Amino acid sequence: MTEFEKKYYWDRRGSGCAKWDGMEHGFGSKDLIAMWVADMDFRGPDTVREAMLKLAEQNTYGYTFPSPAYYQSFINWEKERHDYTVQPGWIRYTPGVVCGIYRAIGALTQPGDSCLILSPCYYPFMSAAEDTGRRLVCSMLKEENGYYTPDYADFEDTIIREKVKIFILCSPHNPVGRIWKKEELAKLLQICEKHGVYVVSDEIHHDLEITGKHVPIFAAYPCEKFAVLLTAASKTFNLAGLSHSMIIIPDETIRKKYDAYCKPFTGINSNMTGYVAVEAAYRGGREWLDGCLEHLRNNARITEEILKAGLPDVGITPLEGTYLQWVDLAPYVGRDRLEEVVLKQCKIAVDWGHQFFPKESRSSGDVRAAEAGKKDCHIRLNLATSEAYVRLAAERLVEALKR
Repeated sequence: MTEFEKKYYWDRRGSGCAKWDGMEHGFGSKDLIAMWVADMDFRGPDTVREAMLKLAEQNTYGYTFPSPAYYQSFINWEKERHDYTVQPGWIRYTPGVVCGIYRAIGALTQPGDSCLILSPCYYPFMSAAEDTGRRLVCSMLKEENGYYTPDYADFEDTIIREKVKIFILCSPHNPVGRIWKKEELAKLLQICEKHGVYVVSDEIHHDLEITGKHVPIFAAYPCEKFAVLLTAASKTFNLAGLSHSMIIIPDETIRKKYDAYCKPFTGINSNMTGYVAVEAAYRGGREWLDGCLEHLRNNARITEEILKAGLPDVGITPLEGTYLQWVDLAPYVGRDRLEEVVLKQCKIAVDWGHQFFPKESRSSGDVRAAEAGKKDCHIRLNLATSEAYVRLAAERLVEALKR
């Protein structure tokens, strides 16, 4: 057990949390190891607790706006950890990154326009395209021995063939755990610039660097005229319940389009607690995050060691970023029995691989993604929990699949 776990691990059962207390509704049982929804079983940095207690002691909760200290804490954090500079005037707020994606799509495209993702990908991206009346199209990532890379030829061909207007990028990539290299990002961005495609980059996992170094899109390529970046402290410091995310829009023309589209939503972008907690986290959370990353790396190592020792042919994608391990169980179990084995026998609540591909009913511009989803036997394991739960889950998988 790491020192971080000793200090910050918290048994969240009975607290009303979706991850543990929502399993009976989502999976039909509460007697499971919760390794699905992407949040942590850790208390936040002490500076956040102190700031929230101070706010509660004031006991005044009127209208508020972000303080200069809030802006400076975020700007300093991004510069020091990710080497790019944000101007305060570029920042807009949304209750969550997914909400920001919906708004960016609405502001920058028209109903019927094609929206491109790299597949497999975080499933709300697909919903965002379809719920806004856009046409979802996919470019399949290339996979070799569990390692995923963009298929640049297919990416560009898809843009041309499907008349793509907007590309939703996941960086680091969820679910495959890639931290895209600078040259990979630059090539994707160059193609988008060449064909007049807007880019919306979801970088919510940007601080969760397990083995790689995250590069923001604005540090990878001069894309400010056609791209926006979404991020938050929520994944970094386990603050998702406070509903506070940011969309960074350097270009004035894009900002005006975004502001005009969002004008009816004014007043529901963020809240006092979000401003206070995020400022405190960015100001004083460095040591906490360093300890958290050490713990996550330890859990990733344990998972790989146990699974590889017991199931030599299991596919384990190298975890570069996020705390979400992408595991291919196809050598041991078919899609028809996957859920029975993992859910019923192993008693683990996971996100299923097929969720990250478009369904047959979806209007995908590339049927390969839908076909791949039908056969997919991946599971996504959330490693942001105790070492004991990680060991138990891996051991249960080995025991069940050996049979």
